[in-house]
Amino acid sequence: MSFLRPILVFFGLLSFAAKARADDSQTPPYWGALRADTVNMRVGPCEDYRISWVYHRVHLPVKVLRDMQGWRLVQDPAGARGWVNERFISHERTAVIISHGPAEMRSSGNAASTLKWRLLPGVAGKLGACANGWCQFEVDGRAGFVLQSRLWGAGA
Repeated sequence: MSFLRPILVFFGLLSFAAKARADDSQTPPYWGALRADTVNMRVGPCEDYRISWVYHRVHLPVKVLRDMQGWRLVQDPAGARGWVNERFISHERTAVIISHGPAEMRSSGNAASTLKWRLLPGVAGKLGACANGWCQFEVDGRAGFVLQSRLWGAGA
């Protein structure tokens, strides 16, 4: 029975590696979101590089521009670019309200539908499907539609 253990460990590691590749199958550029409450952005793709920014915002959307050996060159909503370890980026689609003044969240994807809420710039939420210039958007369990032009992270 002891001869089976190395074989089982090997196949376990093999399946873990296959899952990791399947989860990371996107080719840059693509959208992601920060997966932790504290994430360091570095000036280079290694922990030896200095930290240029520390994020304290889980689900903040980022645009992944490049992959390099477990690191991702990302751009944040303010336009800052730097390197983040891949384990801190999820493939969950999120977006953040941009521009000046509140964005209207409507009950359906048109300006004539019922106004549900007004969302201030900087509010982040889960992004759903986008069509005809409107995107499904959910913030803390409140769902509706927001103009795509008011959302950073809603691009292709």
